[in-house]
Amino acid sequence: MSDKPAKTPQQLLEALAEMQITTTTTAHEAVKTVAQNQALRGSISGLHSKNLFLKDKKGHQWLVVAHEERTIDLKALRKRLGAQTLSFGKPQLLFESLGVEPGSVSPFSIINDGQRRVQVVLDKIFTTADQANFHPLINTQTTAISGVDLLKFFAHLDHPPLIIDFDCADITPVENT
Repeated sequence: MSDKPAKTPQQLLEALAEMQITTTTTAHEAVKTVAQNQALRGSISGLHSKNLFLKDKKGHQWLVVAHEERTIDLKALRKRLGAQTLSFGKPQLLFESLGVEPGSVSPFSIINDGQRRVQVVLDKIFTTADQANFHPLINTQTTAISGVDLLKFFAHLDHPPLIIDFDCADITPVENT
């Protein structure tokens, strides 16, 4: 993260509005896992995600945003990314890089990555979603956004994601938007 303090959820939502991105935010109890989210989300329709903050021994960092039901094979993902052995980033590194605590990670966290240290790896399914749901920097809210607007968000921040088709079993190069 830069010397600037991390954005608050309200600042994120204001930034999205300034980008002319339409969102809807729902408040709920704190959730830290996909299972907790599934139990509490009630009527929030659309796609939901799992978000993995990963690093390798060389210090490269990735934020993998995948459909909540995907099983992520880190060895296969490592090969697809051309990375060293992948491991989960520690909470301190997560906060330093994305300004969020574990359980609040989402693609919106990239708004705090002014130094461009983290590469977003986005599940292709989200790019065409009518509604995708992510925490807006805090795990007591869920913000719905369209796939088109999610890509617009990344473009506005000049932080393009690598898009992976997790339905494809082949180890193929990632697509850069």
